[in-house]
Amino acid sequence: MIYFDNSATTKPYKDALESYVKVSTDYFGNPSSLHGLGGQAEKLLSQARAQIAALMNIKPAELFFTSGGTESNNLAIKGAALMNKGRGRHLITTKTEHPSVRGAMEQLEEFGFGVTYLSVDNMGRVSVEELRNAIKEDTILVSVMHVNNEVGTIQPIKEIGQMLEEFPKILFHVDHVQGIGKVPLDINKSRIDFCSISGHKFHGLKGTGAIYIREGLRLSPLFSGGNQEWRQRSGTENVAGIVAMAKALRLEMLNRDLGLEKMISIQDTLRMGLKEIEGIKIHTPTIHSAPHILNFSLEGIKSEIFVHALEEKEIYVSTTSACSSKKKAPSRTLLAMGVPQELAESSIRLSLSFDNREEEALIVLAAIKETTGNLGRIMTK
Repeated sequence: MIYFDNSATTKPYKDALESYVKVSTDYFGNPSSLHGLGGQAEKLLSQARAQIAALMNIKPAELFFTSGGTESNNLAIKGAALMNKGRGRHLITTKTEHPSVRGAMEQLEEFGFGVTYLSVDNMGRVSVEELRNAIKEDTILVSVMHVNNEVGTIQPIKEIGQMLEEFPKILFHVDHVQGIGKVPLDINKSRIDFCSISGHKFHGLKGTGAIYIREGLRLSPLFSGGNQEWRQRSGTENVAGIVAMAKALRLEMLNRDLGLEKMISIQDTLRMGLKEIEGIKIHTPTIHSAPHILNFSLEGIKSEIFVHALEEKEIYVSTTSACSSKKKAPSRTLLAMGVPQELAESSIRLSLSFDNREEEALIVLAAIKETTGNLGRIMTK
C-alpha cells in the first residue's frame, strides 16, 4: 500500500498510540477530580500543555485543547466575533479557506455580520495590499490560513501580521492545521492572536486539537458547562489523546529537522514526473508552497474515477479536501485561482508524510501514467 493522502489524515505514530493506551489504562481519572487519580491526570495534562507550548514557542497558559481543527477554527472566528460585536461587525477572510472557516463566516453573516472574501492570484496567494484596502472602521477580525489544504500555497502570514500592527484593534486568526510540523510559523513575530492546530494531521489521534489564544485575550465560548480550559472550552479533557498529541508533535518536529530535504526531493520527483505525462496540469505553485502537497488536474478525466482506479492498485490519493470530497463539486480554491471549471472538476491531490519514500513516488508516477492512458482511451471511445 502507498498512502499519499496525508493532508486528509495521517497514520498515528506508534509511540503516540502507546502513550494513548498507557494513559487510558493507568491514568484514566478525570483531571477535574479532587482525588489522587484525578490529580495524576491533571499533572499529565499540564505536562502535555507545556510540551506543546514549548514546541510552538508560546506560553502554556495560551494553549487551549479542543477536539480538532474544525472546532478550533469555529471557536476562534465565532468566539472573537461574538466577544467583540460591540466594537464592530466586519470580518475579512479569503476565498480559499477551509470549509470550517468559510462555514463559520457564512453562519455569522446570518447573524448580521458582514464578511469580505478576498480574491487570490493564480498561485492562490492573497495580496496584503488588497487586504489593507478591505479594512473598514468596524473590522474586528482577519482570518487567513497558513498553508492551503488543497494546493499547498503558503500565505504571507508574517507580512499580514506586520501590516495589522497599524490596526491594533483588529484581531488576527490563522488556521495552521496544514502547516504545523511541515512549514515553520513564528506566532509571536507574525502578530497572531489565535492559531488553530489538529492532532491527526501530524500523526496524533483524531478528535484532538488545540487553539492558541494570545495572553490577555478572551473568546466567547461555544460550549456552556464546567470550568475546563479556563472556561474557554468546557468539557472533560481527552487527557490520553492530548498526551498522544504532544508525543506526536515532538516526533513530527524531530522528523521535520531530519527529513525535510527528503520530502522536498520526493515532491520534486513527483512534479517533474507529472510534467512529462500528457494531459496533466499542475496547480501547486513552484514558489510559496508547502513541501508535502501537490495538486494537479487530468484533462478529460473525472477525479473521482481516477482516485478509485488508483485505489485498485493500492495507491491512496484524494481530490479536494477530505471535508469537501463527497460533495462532488469543483474546488473553490482552484476556481478562485482562475482554473477553468472543467479542470477544477478533475483535480487530484498528492500529500506526503515524512514516512514516504522516493521509490513510492516512482511507483505512483508509473501508476498515474498507466491509469491516465487507460482512462483516456475509455473516455474517447
